[in-house]
Amino acid sequence: MTEGAARADRPEHGSRAEVAAYLGTYTSWPGGGTGIGLGVYDGATGRLRATGVVPGVPNPSFVIVEGRRLYAVNEQSDGAVTALEVGADGVPKVVNSQPTGGADPCHLALHRGFLLSANYSSGSVSVHPVRPDGGLGERTDLVVHEGSGPDPERQEGPHAHQVLSDPAGEFVLAVDLGTDSVYSYALSDQGKLTSVGVARLHAGAGPRHLAFHPSGKFAYIANELDSTIVVAAYDGGVLTPGPKVSTLPAGAPTTPRNYPAEILVSPDGRYVYLSNRGHDSVAVFAVERGGAELRLVEATPVGGRFPRHITLDAAGRFLLAANQNSGTVTTFAVDRSTGKLRQVGTVDSPVPVCVALKG
Repeated sequence: MTEGAARADRPEHGSRAEVAAYLGTYTSWPGGGTGIGLGVYDGATGRLRATGVVPGVPNPSFVIVEGRRLYAVNEQSDGAVTALEVGADGVPKVVNSQPTGGADPCHLALHRGFLLSANYSSGSVSVHPVRPDGGLGERTDLVVHEGSGPDPERQEGPHAHQVLSDPAGEFVLAVDLGTDSVYSYALSDQGKLTSVGVARLHAGAGPRHLAFHPSGKFAYIANELDSTIVVAAYDGGVLTPGPKVSTLPAGAPTTPRNYPAEILVSPDGRYVYLSNRGHDSVAVFAVERGGAELRLVEATPVGGRFPRHITLDAAGRFLLAANQNSGTVTTFAVDRSTGKLRQVGTVDSPVPVCVALKG
């Protein structure tokens, strides 16, 4: 993405198909960005073009957008979260930042008037109230996970990697790579988390992210350490892990080691997509038996290296992949009858690790 002062180009010809795009990066890495990348995404063509950057936001490795409000993690040892408001010129401006009380926050979710963050290195979940102006109030809760897993390098302790609401907006789930667990919570009006249950996955799975089927009855858990997806039944805040499938096609090379990252479900619930870092592909799965089973359709080369984050546009017509190690974001057209992907575009971006599209 273009470096320099923040700016946002107006959509060409006033196209209603064009929406704002925001890219997360690491500002502390060699070759990284200087803040949150700005872009414009054309939903008619899948084209993404760079328009500028919001400088001075440190390590915004995960970004979410809701209306004219933007929230970013500051993934660093003294973790923080930053709130931004999109101005009339289309450029987000920082409202304020708040410490998370944890280390290396890497994921965010808005839930019932609060912003929740997953702190990877400290294995904790933070809660901040959202003020009327979109800024963040002081932290109301910090829940620290306990435990470890069999991988001595990656599971020496808890590592919260994702926090999200369930489809009904009733419960909060936190996926923890270090403890091979998914924790379920209820959030009070005062911003306090209360445990509802813990789903334990097989040892050494390293769960990273999960995505729900539109029915709300199933969730698909992407496991970073053994390249599997676990299909879990879901009911009232309780996950029940079931069968697992490989994220790689049969005969795929074992080196370099593969690390699954993001997982998505198509809006119609017919397909699941997962990014494979190492194999450098996007795996496409057909959803069968009403959501209870997944079948690998193909693993499409991503056109870059180490695809970390992937996202579908609101219509489910295009998929974008942020390729961390090649400094590119690739766009794929989605065949909605087969789920298969076809690459249609590429744009350069410094260490892209997240793509957020305004809905």
